[in-house]
Amino acid sequence: MLPDGRIVVTGGAGFIGSALIWGLNQQGVDRILVSDRLDRTEKWRNLSGLRFEDYVEADDLLARCSDSGGAFGEVSAIFHLGACSSTTETDMAFLIRNNFEYSKQMAVWSERLKARFVYASSAATYGALEGVVKETVSLDSLRPLNAYAFSKHLFDCWAQRTGVLERSVGVKYFNVFGPNEDHKGDMRSMVNKAYHQIRDTGCVGLFKSHRAGFRDGEQLRDFLYVKDAVAMTLHLASAESAHGLYNLGSGRASTWLELVTPVFETCSLPARIEFIEMPEMLRGKYQYHTCASIEKLRQSGYQQPITPLDDAVTEYVRNYLLSGHRLAQDQAPGGQATASTTRQA
Repeated sequence: MLPDGRIVVTGGAGFIGSALIWGLNQQGVDRILVSDRLDRTEKWRNLSGLRFEDYVEADDLLARCSDSGGAFGEVSAIFHLGACSSTTETDMAFLIRNNFEYSKQMAVWSERLKARFVYASSAATYGALEGVVKETVSLDSLRPLNAYAFSKHLFDCWAQRTGVLERSVGVKYFNVFGPNEDHKGDMRSMVNKAYHQIRDTGCVGLFKSHRAGFRDGEQLRDFLYVKDAVAMTLHLASAESAHGLYNLGSGRASTWLELVTPVFETCSLPARIEFIEMPEMLRGKYQYHTCASIEKLRQSGYQQPITPLDDAVTEYVRNYLLSGHRLAQDQAPGGQATASTTRQA
């Protein structure tokens, strides 16, 4: 269990952030301050079924935590999940301000408050590394492939250099999918995209392979259900001995075919897959086999079983995509609504 006190969740209206609040609600925790940039997006819908005490826009949070460490009362934990996560963003100055400098301020604030600090790094920081990757790889050796990954890598390096990582946890999420990601546009998971393609056309498109030894659709990724990602994150936040960088994945590499086939089955449709040409600009960067080593996570005491891919995809499609539902505090962990009444914030 987390220590007593208010919990801050940045990026709390986003995909993993809102799922994390749902996970806290499942544990009976609602002393939560949510921060995000809602703008003109539909992200606010992710918060409508959750319990929390207060909401503050991201820029206001930064100003108030800079003015006074105690502006929000006693804070026991800060989950810093807010960031621009678009892998196609090219405005590096924006990413430095939003992903790097903002993260530094959150880390400094947590140190001042003596609050547990858990932040989202990314598996994208591993760059072109393939196969099973471990957190023990030297940060100095990593070469991120896009501006988003570089901004995350910069913070990892800063946190290590300043000693922040000795007292905090950075989580490297692999390919997370699940409810509450509809607002992400092109950054949505392939499960979400496949469902909408299948619904509209009865078919799904996957990239052809351009590497010997990998047939079309059999490129490998480590796919992780968002509910497992939340359980892992909350575990690390409450594990006093946990510090440093942790991979959060299933520990198993699966093919794109294995990912989309349950979508067809749950929609009661025959599998129709079209293999399409990969754009030339992607071919030199495309990875054919990525997988997280989760040995360090297991050594920290995390013993929960990881949801099998078929079961996770089926639950996501059946309980959320087909129904249009989002995560809500009156849902059981499996996604079904309970008889309790939702208390809005």
